[in-house]
Amino acid sequence: MSLSWQGLLLGAATFLVIGVFHPIVIWTEYYFGTRPWWIFLLLGVAGAVGALFIESLFLSALCGIVGFSSLWTIKELFEQRERVRKGWFPRNPKRKY
Repeated sequence: MSLSWQGLLLGAATFLVIGVFHPIVIWTEYYFGTRPWWIFLLLGVAGAVGALFIESLFLSALCGIVGFSSLWTIKELFEQRERVRKGWFPRNPKRKY
């Protein structure tokens, strides 16, 4: 019996991608607010389209995971703004609100 590690690796990669995007959301909102949301839109669309053209199932899935995580980041960025407004996260004193 041969083991297939691709599912396990994709699960770990998904975990890492989510773990990386979480501090990116906090950092982006702190320094730039919600203005760079369109960058995540471009990354998300590029990842989704890129996943369509990559022949390797593993790499295609990984590209899709990064793409859709980028799209989800847009939602989280605006929610982070509300968390800052509620005082759950610190405001950047150098930025205008």
